[in-house]
Amino acid sequence: MQDYTKKVLAAVRRIPRGKVATYGEIAEAAGYPGAARAVATALRAAGGAAGGNVPWWRVIGSGGKICLRGGAAFDQRMRLEQEGVKFRGAKVAMR
Repeated sequence: MQDYTKKVLAAVRRIPRGKVATYGEIAEAAGYPGAARAVATALRAAGGAAGGNVPWWRVIGSGGKICLRGGAAFDQRMRLEQEGVKFRGAKVAMR
């Protein structure tokens, strides 16, 4: 696994239950500001849910958007709601 991917996955693992972070925030936390799109690539390369040990559903788009589509988007929203994350319409109620 590449160093970048390891750092991204470590940053995602640090998101507390019931909280979210944007792709941009994860890129910055991993030491790669401005590389938000690469975060999604790293998560996909790690196998989506990365074997179940990475809370991928806590990573959202800027402005609170769920960027996934179809069943994956539904799964992400359900997981977030189960953790107590609040929504306003289709977006996470960001604080």
